[in-house]
Amino acid sequence: MNVVNHVYPSGEQLRALLEDRSPGPIVMLNLLKFRERAAYPDGRDGGSGRDAYMRYASAMRRIVEAAGGRFLFSADVRSVVIGEVGEPWDVVGIVEYPSRAVFHQLATSSEVQEIGVHREAGLAGQLLILTLAQDLAGI
Repeated sequence: MNVVNHVYPSGEQLRALLEDRSPGPIVMLNLLKFRERAAYPDGRDGGSGRDAYMRYASAMRRIVEAAGGRFLFSADVRSVVIGEVGEPWDVVGIVEYPSRAVFHQLATSSEVQEIGVHREAGLAGQLLILTLAQDLAGI
């Protein structure tokens, strides 16, 4: 398995997201890798990559919740127990959106683009995995 971290989805990935018309909420699994130091285009000292990303995450939480979504979980990654990866991610986060359309609307909004400077400064890379919740009652 080849793993390549990116900071933004490709146009093809966004189109595929919108083409799927499945109803209902989606849950995004975020695997985040931070830069050692924040890298702002204007050269300002933004602290660590984690510090910069948390400025983005704080603002993003308000945006997501205003649109009916929820931040469900966030935790530091401590180790990889099964499998191998060159460098494990630093943080895992799980965020629920009411629908694919709401996710796309937020991700492409001017409000999110404006705070994106902190995301870009903080992230070395990310995997964003779309999931659909399953009913586990029968297990």
